[in-house]
Amino acid sequence: MLNYHHLRYFRAIAREGSLTGAARALNLSQSSLSIQLRQLEESFGQPLFSRESKALVLTEAGRIALEYAETIFRTGEELVDVMTHQAGDRRVLLRVGAVSTLSRNFQTGLLQPLFGRDDVELVLRSGNLRDLLTMLRTHLLDVVLSNLPAKRDAESPWHSHLLDEQPVSLVGRKRRGRRKKFRFPDDLRDEPLVVPGHDSNLRAAFDLMMEGLGVRPVFAAEVDDMAMLRLLASEGAGLALVPPVVVKQELESGLLEERHRIPEIRETFYAITLSRRFPNPLLRELLEPYRAGRG
Repeated sequence: MLNYHHLRYFRAIAREGSLTGAARALNLSQSSLSIQLRQLEESFGQPLFSRESKALVLTEAGRIALEYAETIFRTGEELVDVMTHQAGDRRVLLRVGAVSTLSRNFQTGLLQPLFGRDDVELVLRSGNLRDLLTMLRTHLLDVVLSNLPAKRDAESPWHSHLLDEQPVSLVGRKRRGRRKKFRFPDDLRDEPLVVPGHDSNLRAAFDLMMEGLGVRPVFAAEVDDMAMLRLLASEGAGLALVPPVVVKQELESGLLEERHRIPEIRETFYAITLSRRFPNPLLRELLEPYRAGRG
């Protein structure tokens, strides 16, 4: 029979990522926890973790076991709520990861329908795509928001849902008085630019376009964080290469103006998920309007 104490200990190890962290959280000795884990693995007949760079990483069997464990304990919590007449107060947790280069304005626009709801609790994480996908694979996130789709493989069959794509513009501080019209691409030889880093597809496409046009732009700064790029543009550090949604408020207020739109370069926005036996119900609610809009 399944030992639910062992299953609880296994879930804690998976969440903490180490025996040390789980032992501390459970107030147990590390050796005792290791024995409990070994007994659970023996009952399943296969390992649930592999060691990679001194860290415990879930095996395929471990991911399946964790998915069931999360469902079992969540169902148990719901049972207690129902029996104690608290079912109506239960909040649904949605864990969202977003790459640091993703527009904050796009993120808030996507999540706006969930803001202020008494039945929803949001957990937001930021980082690079590789780390966020690891968290998604190990059930620490429900969805990852990214500018790029995830590469599928046999071990992790990601689903990359294209939510939107937008043209890219050059934007800068609003000029006072009568000024000559911005000439693209000639004026890029003199105008300092603030651009995303080399890891960005947007930057790669821009560099390729400049090379084809025979233009060598003047780069004032390159940044990997869209919030910093937005700030530098607002402070007048140079023309910023961004989708207009990134600087939506600044454009509306008149602080910044669009100097030139580059329709050949488009920024994409993806929601990356994994197939789950029990998907988070909020995900369908969140993504359905975008799927319908693209259909």
